[in-house]
Amino acid sequence: MNECVLVVDDDRQIVKAIAILLEQEGYRVLKAYDGLEALDLLAREEVQLILMDVMMPKLDGLSALLKIRERRNLPIIVLSAKSEDTDKILGLSMGADDYVTKPYHPQELAARVKSQLRRYTRLGGIGQQAQEDRIENGRLSYSERERTLYADGEPVRLTATELKIVELFMRNLGRVFPAEEIYRRVWEEEAYLPENTVMVHIRRIREKIELNPKEPEYVKVVWGIGYKMEKKEGSRRADQPDPGRQSACGERRRESAAGPGDAECEGADGKLL
Repeated sequence: MNECVLVVDDDRQIVKAIAILLEQEGYRVLKAYDGLEALDLLAREEVQLILMDVMMPKLDGLSALLKIRERRNLPIIVLSAKSEDTDKILGLSMGADDYVTKPYHPQELAARVKSQLRRYTRLGGIGQQAQEDRIENGRLSYSERERTLYADGEPVRLTATELKIVELFMRNLGRVFPAEEIYRRVWEEEAYLPENTVMVHIRRIREKIELNPKEPEYVKVVWGIGYKMEKKEGSRRADQPDPGRQSACGERRRESAAGPGDAECEGADGKLL
């Protein structure tokens, strides 16, 4: 295990304690004591996860979070003494992948770091075999090989958690997921009152992919049940047959200039997450 974690807090004793904890778990740890120092380190070092305090001098944690999200989608766990739901929702809505309130149990923090890194490395393709599959659904296209969602042909900048939710929905078009199941499958831990956390991430995804987030076409709520990705007419995986062309596939040769959809007439395993 050689993942690098950046710990950012103006309390040097907290930074030291977290560094000792994570180094015992086998992580490499970088230390910063304000938001500006964190941004400088992030520009020079390869970092896989950030633990970020909120209240800091020079540049606070949430402002630093916004700047990081302009360029990077690595996991960010916010550490804060503020435990109100509104504070948690604010942190998550600004791009955090998790929110841990102080004081916290050291082993819980280590477990959350491990969980976020496991998802990030899986989504980011570290040690992952490339896949050529692409899932098409109306304006949206999800490349499993690139771990990237495209809207109208343009890549959508998603956080690691948002990407995991999108991947779950795109692989299961039309299926309704309760908030508890989304939380359990994305955060990979048992859900305890997950509605607000899931709702915030759903809202952020809508803001990034919907033409009108207030009247979503794709990520929809099924009242009293959960959320789903609306399945559009003609949606398919790139390795599944296009019904409109399936019969023609066996009757004519494709032109040499055909695009990457040439494998459309091959079978698919249809596996879910």
